[in-house]
Amino acid sequence: MHGGQCMSVIQLSAQSGKHSSDRQRLVSVSSRTPVASPREVTISLIIPTLNEAENLGHVLPEIPDLVDEVVIVDGGSIDGTVEVVRELRPDALIVLEPRPGKGMALQAGFAAATGDILVIMDADGSMDPMDIVTFVAALNAGADVAKGSRFLQGGGSSDLTLVRSLGNFALTHVVRWTFGGRYSDLCYGYMAFWRHVLPTFDGGAVGFEVETFLNVRTLAAGLRVVEVASFESARIHGESHLRTFRDGTRVLRTIARERRRLRQARAALGVPRPAARTMNITVTAPDPVSGLVVSPSADAQRHEAERS
Repeated sequence: MHGGQCMSVIQLSAQSGKHSSDRQRLVSVSSRTPVASPREVTISLIIPTLNEAENLGHVLPEIPDLVDEVVIVDGGSIDGTVEVVRELRPDALIVLEPRPGKGMALQAGFAAATGDILVIMDADGSMDPMDIVTFVAALNAGADVAKGSRFLQGGGSSDLTLVRSLGNFALTHVVRWTFGGRYSDLCYGYMAFWRHVLPTFDGGAVGFEVETFLNVRTLAAGLRVVEVASFESARIHGESHLRTFRDGTRVLRTIARERRRLRQARAALGVPRPAARTMNITVTAPDPVSGLVVSPSADAQRHEAERS
């Protein structure tokens, strides 16, 4: 599949696919078994890049053969990233995305990819390309989404700092309390999903908070998700574009925004909210005929009088 094919380049204008968080209301995508059999399924690998020429020399040759399409979304690299891709993967589809941010790059990649399964992987060498095999196996076994976790047995990280570990732990539990689910690792962007779930991710996120956005939308839509143990290595060359406190704040805003969106969607469907008013009760002495007599406490009677 690698040799003899022509490489395509797509240039997106600044107006194309303009981001709008209100573009589409939350939708629920029904889980279903793909029409194609596992042997007929095609796989697209989407890799966002920004000045990753040195790292791609290590990453691209390690991509497993089951990947049918490699989509490189470049955000304006000046270090020869595109030239490295042309040399190592002449069959790759290169998307030139002028809008800044990892979220924008992924949205462009989703629009350009043609596979039945879409896989997201970073370009810095921190993610093992062979994990794609496990992700695809989980999807073929019935999952809608397969996501990597550094905190399952068999996973790990040589790149997480103490501050980032604590932040990820806190944010992961905020999502578990807010949306349910049993995620062990929220802020890790290695994942794969079937094409039919793409409408769930419409609207997108701009920056690194896109990882949280995708994981939260998966829970909110009730999709079947499987976590896969994955080891995160240190970046091979260069410095990370992630900024811990800035991007952590954006993750919290994303969680709050998606929670409001979910409440609005439920309200539109007529799902009742839990009763907000509570009443304290006391149990009086048993009546010989009717048994226990339950009556409001004095505090409850006073509050009820104030309400009326």
